[in-house]
Amino acid sequence: MIWLGIDTSHTPLAVAVVKDGQVLAEYKSSVKVTHSIGTMPAIEELMKKANIQPNELDAIAVAKGPGSYTGVRIGVTIGKTLAWTLNIPIYSVSSLQVLAGNAPYFQGTVCSIMDARRGNVFAGIYTDGKLVKESHMSMADLLSTLDEMGHQVLFVGMDVALHWEQIKDVLGDKVHQAGASFSLPSAAVLIEIAQRMEPVSVHTTVPEYLRITEAEANWMKEQKKNGN
Repeated sequence: MIWLGIDTSHTPLAVAVVKDGQVLAEYKSSVKVTHSIGTMPAIEELMKKANIQPNELDAIAVAKGPGSYTGVRIGVTIGKTLAWTLNIPIYSVSSLQVLAGNAPYFQGTVCSIMDARRGNVFAGIYTDGKLVKESHMSMADLLSTLDEMGHQVLFVGMDVALHWEQIKDVLGDKVHQAGASFSLPSAAVLIEIAQRMEPVSVHTTVPEYLRITEAEANWMKEQKKNGN
């Protein structure tokens, strides 16, 4: 079975082709290139190197978010288009779970984060590989939750560095930081997770942002102001 994995949910771009459990080719980069421009060429080049034609693909795996609104939409849209055109199943996986999947053997709690600005993060908390919580929250609330759990915690994600001093101040010697090579999403890991899941309908596959958009927030404020 041949899989194509796509993750465009944040600044990094990750693409992989996996055949029968073997990674034929994988690409990942944190270079800031617009995903609308770089994703399809990366997919085409990777499949060319793997000597795989589009009609040989058996399944598509996409990272569904959270993350950049535009980035997530691009990956999901490309994945849906390919799945629909080739008439093959599509699987959608949490972008936070993909990051946490870089540390499958850590004995404790794995916390994957993406910066969401203004002191907030998208965070996934996993203990023994099982989801505890995925949410958009303040870093202060996240650290309070992890401190109360009392576990050793491994933080994963390229945005960990932005909050590391605050993390260390709260969690002290209970906290660990994944190395740089484990902080970028892996489309091969994305596929590995997807293989344990059920496919989703192409028609109902949508991004999951874990928060409303700024436009939606402004609309709600306006409605409340007008008494609606």
